[in-house]
Amino acid sequence: MTASDLSTASSEKLVLALKDELVTIGIPPRPTVLQSIEREMRKEEPDFSTLEIVIGLDVGVAASLLKIANSPFFGISSAHVNTVKDALQILGLKVVGTAIAGLALRKAFANVPNLERFWDGSACIAQISAWLTLQVPCPERVVRPEEVYTLGLFRDAGIPVLLANFSDYLDVLKIANSEAVQPFTAIEDLEFGVNHAFIGAKLAKEWALSAEYGYAIEFHHDLPTLSGVGPTTIPDVSRYFIAISQLAELLHQRVTHQSHTLEWDKLGAACLEVLHISQERPTELLKLMLAEKVPLRPQF
Repeated sequence: MTASDLSTASSEKLVLALKDELVTIGIPPRPTVLQSIEREMRKEEPDFSTLEIVIGLDVGVAASLLKIANSPFFGISSAHVNTVKDALQILGLKVVGTAIAGLALRKAFANVPNLERFWDGSACIAQISAWLTLQVPCPERVVRPEEVYTLGLFRDAGIPVLLANFSDYLDVLKIANSEAVQPFTAIEDLEFGVNHAFIGAKLAKEWALSAEYGYAIEFHHDLPTLSGVGPTTIPDVSRYFIAISQLAELLHQRVTHQSHTLEWDKLGAACLEVLHISQERPTELLKLMLAEKVPLRPQF
């Protein structure tokens, strides 16, 4: 190996080290409540009373959990749920864990200013994604609306990290939103050496979300991976997650005329193939969504 090769290898290692350091610094620690839920999930007989106390320490999370259990939109329960313990028993620990992870995410970035529109947009897209799972089911396995709702909240969670670390990130974000050819993440990589999808996947792993979530977050702007022809192979259900959330984003943009990007122009055909629907189906789903008055505000 020549001196030039050694220098190049050292430079690449330095870039990777700086990239990992940025990710490590920017990712908030996993909330204690999620650790408690995971600990109980490992037991043959989980202690719901203990979890009720832990969750009850955060009034906002407890109230949101009750809303989930009582939400007619998700159709989880016909009976009114009044306590956190009842919600735990009805929803199950896996659903509770993923739901609380999404609820805790916004709180974790409370120190990053001017994100209200971002969080509201993410919540709306998550809401539409949840509704879409009932209209366009996943062929690989049963995907519950709550799962896709949580993905919708986490999908772009790397954006607040980049906003907190780079003062010019908003300018780069505008360029990426209007880019018609290159992948969204390529614009970020060129400017910062890292992108929000990579950071979001690391956050999901740090918070112990499933690998299916991590793959969907990391590759949600990656056309070859979504199409199944790239060098990276991800589970089919992760490809479904990507496609359903991209479709939800398209419907959200058409209804609200906000958060416009060109991602559907780049990824739409692949999404339709993954979802096994026609080109006309998104327009039909938009009409149905409006007719059913699907909520475009966070439901919990």
